[in-house]
Amino acid sequence: MGKGFFISKTLGIVGVIVGTGVVATIIALSVVYSQEKAKNLEVVNPHTTPSTAKDPWENYRLPDSLSPVSYNITLWPRLVVNASTGLYIFTGQSDVVFRCEKETDLILIHCNKLNLTLLSLTGLDGATAPTIKKSWLEVPTQFLVIQLNSNLMAGRQYELYTEFIGELADDLGGFYRSEYTEGTSPPVKKVVATTQMQPVDARKAFPCFDEPAMKAVFHMTLLHAHGTVALANGMNLASVNVTVNGQDVTRTSFEPTPLMSTYLLAFVVSEFGFIQSPEGEKVLIRIWARKQAIAEGQGNYALEKTGPILEFFEKYYSSSYPLTKSDQIALPDFSAGAMENWGLITYRETALLFNPASSSNGDKEWIATVISHELAHMWFGNLVTMKWWNDLWLNEGFASYVSYLGADSAEPTWNVTDLIVLKEVHGAMSVDALASSHPLSAKEEDIVRPAQISELFDTITYSKGAAVLRMLSDFLTEPVFARGLSTYLNTFQYSNTVYQDLWKHLQMAADSTPGLELPASVDDIMNRWILQMGFPVVTIDTATGSINQRHFLLDPDSVVDRPSPFNYEWIVPMKWIKNGNDQTPYWLQTETATHLPMKTSGSDWVLANTKVSGFFRVNYDSGNWDRLLTLLSTDHEAIPVINRAQIVDDAFNLARARTVNTTLALRTTLFLQREREYMPWQTANKNLGYFFLMFDRSDVYGPMQAYLNKQVTPLFNHFKTITADWTKIPEKHTDQYNQVNAISIACSTGVAGCEELTTGWFKDWMNTPENNMIHPNLRQTVYCSAIAAGGMEEWDFAWRMYKEASIASEADKLMYALACTRVPWLLNRYLNYCLDPEKIRKQDATFTIVYIAGNVVGQSLAWDFVRTNWDHLFNDYGGGSLSFARLIEGITRRFSSEFELKQLQQFIEENAEQGFGSATLAVDQALERTKANMKWVAENKKDILTWFTVNSA
Repeated sequence: MGKGFFISKTLGIVGVIVGTGVVATIIALSVVYSQEKAKNLEVVNPHTTPSTAKDPWENYRLPDSLSPVSYNITLWPRLVVNASTGLYIFTGQSDVVFRCEKETDLILIHCNKLNLTLLSLTGLDGATAPTIKKSWLEVPTQFLVIQLNSNLMAGRQYELYTEFIGELADDLGGFYRSEYTEGTSPPVKKVVATTQMQPVDARKAFPCFDEPAMKAVFHMTLLHAHGTVALANGMNLASVNVTVNGQDVTRTSFEPTPLMSTYLLAFVVSEFGFIQSPEGEKVLIRIWARKQAIAEGQGNYALEKTGPILEFFEKYYSSSYPLTKSDQIALPDFSAGAMENWGLITYRETALLFNPASSSNGDKEWIATVISHELAHMWFGNLVTMKWWNDLWLNEGFASYVSYLGADSAEPTWNVTDLIVLKEVHGAMSVDALASSHPLSAKEEDIVRPAQISELFDTITYSKGAAVLRMLSDFLTEPVFARGLSTYLNTFQYSNTVYQDLWKHLQMAADSTPGLELPASVDDIMNRWILQMGFPVVTIDTATGSINQRHFLLDPDSVVDRPSPFNYEWIVPMKWIKNGNDQTPYWLQTETATHLPMKTSGSDWVLANTKVSGFFRVNYDSGNWDRLLTLLSTDHEAIPVINRAQIVDDAFNLARARTVNTTLALRTTLFLQREREYMPWQTANKNLGYFFLMFDRSDVYGPMQAYLNKQVTPLFNHFKTITADWTKIPEKHTDQYNQVNAISIACSTGVAGCEELTTGWFKDWMNTPENNMIHPNLRQTVYCSAIAAGGMEEWDFAWRMYKEASIASEADKLMYALACTRVPWLLNRYLNYCLDPEKIRKQDATFTIVYIAGNVVGQSLAWDFVRTNWDHLFNDYGGGSLSFARLIEGITRRFSSEFELKQLQQFIEENAEQGFGSATLAVDQALERTKANMKWVAENKKDILTWFTVNSA
């Protein structure tokens, strides 16, 4: 799954169980719902005093006494407002067949925000069902609790039948609604009923055993209005028109699913259109979206690439795709990037729809990698599933890693397997260098509450998971890695595993490979990378040939109070070059070792961690640093492009950690005047961005901007030349990215001619709104530059274009650019729009606030806005949301003063009682970063000002 989802409290109604009979049809809603709601408000929890002995329903985990076999579910979403309640609602009925594993007189099944109107229990195959003693909904743990008058018998099967009513809310979780408009005269509002079950929201759609190890077969039926189409995980079997409670509807039934987890269940009712793969293909592939988007061909690229990527993974896993169809659907409102529901993958529109006339090459790469990520899950995650959420990193880290392999197979000229270093490895290191980081794998008993589960969907899980698995694949070699995966998947298909099961199969593959020698078992090597947080900095002294490692911390004075089973030592796989030649790989297994081949003399130079295949940073003695910097200044292409980026990133982070002098890090940017490749420029831009965050309100800003102006001017002129004065686009994928860097950095630092270029393009568009001639690659940076240089007229025009945009990726570019204005009242107005879902969709609100906070003019405005509206944001936009953690990080990343620290501490104190949900860890990290920033600025400001002043001349 892509990051980000919301959990709402919109329907905070506690259900009451009112019957024990079975009825043939779903209950009519208009009267029942209002009656049930009135009754439910009176009954919250029958337990007024806590029990001294903890009752089973007070635990968050299911007991091991029952296991589901199959579900038969019928749901009827209403896509119009209910006249009695003023709400969008759905009704449902569910049969779950379960097996009694241990004799018990208690049934616990998850149920959240549903009003149950009917309940019955039946014995199967001759078993007699006990009568129900009492039943209730336990709100904190989200259980339907059913106490029986006698025991269920071990080894026997029973059927629990429920009928229920729920709200089809706009909270982006469970069974929810998404809205869009179609047509122009007048625009007509359309409603989509769709789902997002991961991690724990299937229980909002129907009562279920909502844990990943509780796999079952699902038989789905959807009732829906004529003219709409229904989709689910399985292929639709039949659609017939029926009359239910006096209403004419369509009833669509679906093939039963394979044995699978509740979080992978998906169903959608919409008026969407689709395109599909040619008849006769082994797997039916369909791309679904708004009819206008399909008519405009926005689904064509996804359809073109899905088949080849699916075939790549079939070969990679040596395993056929286990279903007959693969539906992929683009939703107007979707909190994550995408979700890997088996057979029905759901996406944000920006992650699936592509229009060559208005989508950039970055948009295309995002679509290819997200599709690849989700298709990778069809096997790794869906076919074989983690036992519990503490191993989420294995699912998401793996899919994040191999998504680059799948995208590379679909677009081999892009070299996206190199870009993983920028997008995953460096990003993960920036978080994992904090003392408030966390290990990849947690103890199962430490992850029980929904908020704790949601908190795991973070950079560590996705990006560090990808980085360490990439490292593992590298030292095993990709063929050995893939062979181990294949036996793992074949052995555990349709079941659940823990990470040790994967290590075992990779070890088997390694043991059967002649010539592959490891210093220890896969288990011994990898457990050090997943069971302790952080990573090492490896220091090489080329004068003596000695090597040592230590835990790398961005703030070396921070207190690490999380114990490590390995005392923060790692078994480090090292690839290295000497004077440009590959050397024999080396394993650093202890804190300190001597490796004489790394000893140098004269002008010899050493560079370790080639291609950044290992998840660690590298430091050198001052002599080797000087030789590397000299080489960068005289012959930078003698160092591989990935490692030019690595040198910059390592140096800047070592400087932030006070391991090397900050001026050494700044010296790694001097060669940029001659650099034309994207990866070094992007890395330098990101690291200098930290300097801008720290100093854009101080006297360092002027000399710093002048220096970067000097460095980027040759790059700006280079692209002006090779694009024939900006009239064409470079052919190479990464050159297209670097052209954007050239314009963005040049305009922000005042390079002559840049602002005139972007404002001229923007004015031309304002004069002819129906004819936007700005190339899609350049739009975001051009919009931002022109809006920053302009005023209300430019902003209002961009806002109108944003509201009229029919292509989500174009709307996203404008949403970002609107935050670039330097006019405070416009930024304040934009912030207030974030509280109105009619103006800014809920899925986009936190992103918009973070964009505004990234603007030096908007920083304090965004911070004041969040503090003032915290209760509303937390409760109505979801404390369980992934982007909620991103909100905390985004609004505090510039904090570097005592005043800001005190404000942050006060904010935490004021909201301590309510808590921060899935953003709890992000709050701790914000405190740690702020303190580290304060210390760094105090220690380095004077030297940095001097260096920029001297080198900008």
